[in-house]
Amino acid sequence: MASANTSWSEENFSCSICLDVFSSPVSTPCGHNFCRTCITKYWDEQVKYKCPVCNKIFNIRPDLQVNTLLSELAAQFRLSVRVKEQPCVEPAEVPCDVCTGTQLKAVKSCLECFMSFCQTHLEPHQRVAVLKKHRLDEPMDRLEDRMCKKHNRLLELFCQTEQACVCQFCTETDHKSHPVVPLKEEYEVKTAQLGKIEAEVQQMIQERQKNIQEIKDTVKRSKADADREMADGLQVLTALMRCIEKCQDDLNQMVKERLISTEKQAEGLIKELEQEIEDLTNRSLEMKQLSHTKDHLHFLQAFRSLKNPPTTRDWTTVEVRPPSYVGTLRRSLDQLEETLNMDMKTLLEDVELKRVQQYEVDVTLDPDSAHPKLILSEDGKKVYDGVVRKKLQDNPKRFTKHLFVLTRQSFSSGRFYFEVQVKDKTRWCLGVARESIKRKGQIIATPEMGYWNLFSCKDGLVFNDDPDVCLPLRAELQKVGVFVDYDEGLVSFYDVDARVHIYSATGCTFSEPLYPFLYPGNNDYKGDNSGPLIISPVNQTD
Repeated sequence: MASANTSWSEENFSCSICLDVFSSPVSTPCGHNFCRTCITKYWDEQVKYKCPVCNKIFNIRPDLQVNTLLSELAAQFRLSVRVKEQPCVEPAEVPCDVCTGTQLKAVKSCLECFMSFCQTHLEPHQRVAVLKKHRLDEPMDRLEDRMCKKHNRLLELFCQTEQACVCQFCTETDHKSHPVVPLKEEYEVKTAQLGKIEAEVQQMIQERQKNIQEIKDTVKRSKADADREMADGLQVLTALMRCIEKCQDDLNQMVKERLISTEKQAEGLIKELEQEIEDLTNRSLEMKQLSHTKDHLHFLQAFRSLKNPPTTRDWTTVEVRPPSYVGTLRRSLDQLEETLNMDMKTLLEDVELKRVQQYEVDVTLDPDSAHPKLILSEDGKKVYDGVVRKKLQDNPKRFTKHLFVLTRQSFSSGRFYFEVQVKDKTRWCLGVARESIKRKGQIIATPEMGYWNLFSCKDGLVFNDDPDVCLPLRAELQKVGVFVDYDEGLVSFYDVDARVHIYSATGCTFSEPLYPFLYPGNNDYKGDNSGPLIISPVNQTD
C-alpha cells in the first residue's frame, strides 16, 4: 500500500476550492484534482463547465471518477497532519470555519471568502497567488453580518445622521454629506450612554421594587387593621350582647316577680275560701243532724247556736287581677336603648382612641419658631410663658405677636397622633397648622388661615372657626389627644383620661406640610396659668 511522504506539505493534498485536504478526490480531463463535492457544487452553479484552476472549458460535463490513489494518500496525510499544537477554540473566541470535528481557534478572517481560518487552513491564503490577494483581518464571528450588503465591504464606520454602520464606499455615495466616525469611537460613546441607561434602568427597578414593598407593607398594615377592626367589633358586639342579655334577664325577672306575686295572692285567697268551705260544710252537717232529732228541748237549745252562719268574707268585692304587661317590653327596650347609648358610646370612643393612638409620633418643639417670651425645656417637650421677652435674632420662622410655637417635625401624608398635658392650665390652645401660616403680627387662627386648633378658657372649649364651635367645658380635662388623617382631611381632639371624643373637623383640605403647634397662654399676674403645656408619651390602656 502506498504511503504518504510526511515531508510533503498540505499543498499536495489540498482541494483548491475548499482549501482542505481532499475528500473523495476526482480528476478533470485537464489534470487538476478536486473534492467530488466541491467540483460538483461548483459546476452546478456555473453556466459553462470549466476548470476552477486553469479555466479550461468543457463542452460536455465530464464524468468524474474518484482517484483511488490520491484518495488513499490524502487520507493518510490527513491522519499525519499535526494539529494538536494549535489551540482549540474557547467559548469567547472565533472558531475556524473549515475545521471538522474539533474546531480550532481562528487566527484570521477573510473578507473575500467570508470565512475564518485557523493557522493550518490559512496556509493557502499565504501561498496561492489568487488567495494572497484576499483581504485578511483579525478573527471576526458572523462575517456576513459585518459586510455591507450593497458594496460588499467591511462595515467599519458609523453614520451619526442615519445611526447606522456603513462601509467606506457608503461615505462616498448615500452618506456622502453625513458625519461619520470610526466604529470604535461611536462604540465608546454608546457604551457611556449604555452605562447611563443601565443606571436609569437599575433605578427604575429599585423604584418598582420599592413600590412592591410599599404595596406589601400596605397589605400587611391593612391585614393588621382588619384584624384589629374585627377584634374591636367582637369586643363591642360582645358588650352589646351582654347588655341585651341583661335586659332580657331583667325583663324575665320582672315578669316572674309579678307572676309570683299574683300566684301568692291567689294561693292565700284559695286557702281562705277553702277554710270557709270547710267551716260551712261542718255547720251543714250539724244542721242535718239536728233536723233528725225528736228531742224538743235539745233541738231548741242547739238551734239557737246554729241559726247564725259562721263569720265569712264578702267575696263579691274580692278578685284576683292578672298582672298587666302592657308597656313592659317597651319600657324595657327604652331602658336598653338608654343603656346602650351610654355604654356603647363610651366603649366605641375607647376603641376609637386606642385605634388613633396607634399612630403616635414623637415630636419636639422648635425654638426657632417660639415667641421670644416662651420658655422651652431642653428636651423640647414643655413650654410656658416666661413673661420676659428675650432678645433673639430675627428669624422668619418665629412668631412675634402670639405665644405660639411649632414642632420641628412636619407631616405631608398619612396619619399621626400626639398628646399634650393641659393639667392645671386655665387658658391654652393646641392643634396643627400648615407651613405657610402667617407668623408676624396679628393672627386669626382659623382653618381658612391654616390653623386647626382647640382653644380653652374659663367659659369652656372652642374650636376656632368662622363661626366658632363652642363645646361643653370639661372640668376634669387633663390631657388632650390630637389625631390627623392628612389624606382624609380629618382633625380630631380627644379627652385622653376620660377616653371621650371632644370634636372633629372633617372635610379639611391639606396641600402642604402640617406642623403640630402649642399656645400655653399668658401667665397672668396671679400666676394661675403659669404651668407648662407638656407633650406626653402615649400610655395606652388595655
